[in-house]
Amino acid sequence: MQIIILENADQVAQYGAQQFVDLLNRQPDAVLGLATGSTPVALYQNLIQRYQAGEISFERASSFNLDEYLGLAGDHPQSYRHFMNSQLFNHIDIAPQNTHIPDGSTEDPLSTCEQYEADIVKAGGIDLQLLGIGRNGHIGFNEPSSSLASRTRVKTLTPDTVAANQRFFSEGEFQPRLSLTMGIGTIMEARRILLLATGETKSAAVREAVEGPVAARCPASILQMHPRATLVLDRAAASALKDVEFYEYIERENERLLHGGE
Repeated sequence: MQIIILENADQVAQYGAQQFVDLLNRQPDAVLGLATGSTPVALYQNLIQRYQAGEISFERASSFNLDEYLGLAGDHPQSYRHFMNSQLFNHIDIAPQNTHIPDGSTEDPLSTCEQYEADIVKAGGIDLQLLGIGRNGHIGFNEPSSSLASRTRVKTLTPDTVAANQRFFSEGEFQPRLSLTMGIGTIMEARRILLLATGETKSAAVREAVEGPVAARCPASILQMHPRATLVLDRAAASALKDVEFYEYIERENERLLHGGE
């Protein structure tokens, strides 16, 4: 697990966006794993700017999102399909048919989940999976106690997650308690994983994910087992880590080796 600690949230977004730019310029038909939530928004804004400047194209790329609320159609303003369209897809040249998000309006969730797994395999697997981390350590909608080998499935959201997302729904509006989410096992099959975390409210979860045991109580801790997982943190999100100086020393050495010992 590579730990990158940057000064602020803006630098985190820029670093994360650069990973996608480098991948797309190297592999234009890359399969992107995408995430919703507040943390990726700045990254998506950066990618839109880079696209508008002619630095990247998504024309040959495809994408798979982590999750969707069960019970919301794609045109619902709180659905993750609507989020991705408004925050990214409508502003770049990715083909709509190449953007995949679980169908929250499905009448057969189990078959929908099985098909989503099959579609990922058919696309050749995910090249770079973007993640955020919940305050309880969840990734996607894989809440604490989720199987570390789980596949795309229906998940019940914890009261903490429901409360954290309540601000997006109007008073009296239906707020889903169920979701469709990639499983932890599915996420771990991505060739590279990039987790972004900003803000002090994420610091305890980051500490558990990085320095705690690999355990279902903190789903993000499984990233310790991935050969190419990178966590990009701002100072606030890294504030609870015990070994910050060591992680920064490692990155300085990596940079030195990368530039021929200069």
